[in-house]
Amino acid sequence: MNPTRIDIIDYGMGNLQSVRNALERIGCEVQISSDPASLADADALILPGVGAFGEAMNNLQQRKLIEPLQRAVLDDGKPLLGICLGMQLLADSSDERGNYQGLSLIPGQIREIPVSGGLRLPHVGWNGVSVRKHDPLFRDIRDGGDFYFVHSYRLECDPAYIAGVTDYGTDIVAAVQKERIFGVQFHPERSQHKGLRLLRNFVDFVESISRNR
Repeated sequence: MNPTRIDIIDYGMGNLQSVRNALERIGCEVQISSDPASLADADALILPGVGAFGEAMNNLQQRKLIEPLQRAVLDDGKPLLGICLGMQLLADSSDERGNYQGLSLIPGQIREIPVSGGLRLPHVGWNGVSVRKHDPLFRDIRDGGDFYFVHSYRLECDPAYIAGVTDYGTDIVAAVQKERIFGVQFHPERSQHKGLRLLRNFVDFVESISRNR
């Protein structure tokens, strides 16, 4: 069987190399690509992201990546992991600096985190994640373990999709899952051994699907 290949989607707004380094560290074959046609050949996709929602969706549209990404995930059933802004892009819409449509892969809206009691935005640093769904992303990861966050907006969605939450004066969705679509608000590539474990769990999930085809 050919080795599992994960494509990191390059749309000009993501810490691509650090995500690639983390995946290669756990022995994964990785390709960074902005070619819409290549998405169909990958076993799974990762959508990273740093920056503003509207600019990200505009970049995806300009590079003609939106429809191939949706087709790969919804029609072909390829697993997808969104990271930070990449998770937010999975939602239906965002009110960050305007009103923008998202990828509509997980029903929900992106809204600014309400802060009080001296808390400030962005929310930056290590926060514990209370796990709601252990399998597959959080398998063998301790409930309440710290992950690294950098963000000012949060996903609001149906509790059925929530895999983990963190507290920053209010509950913030830290991880989501809808079938083979996953998202994490934190940066696993910057979260040391727990982040690598989570990425390994995602790759194991992808490999289990490939074996059963």
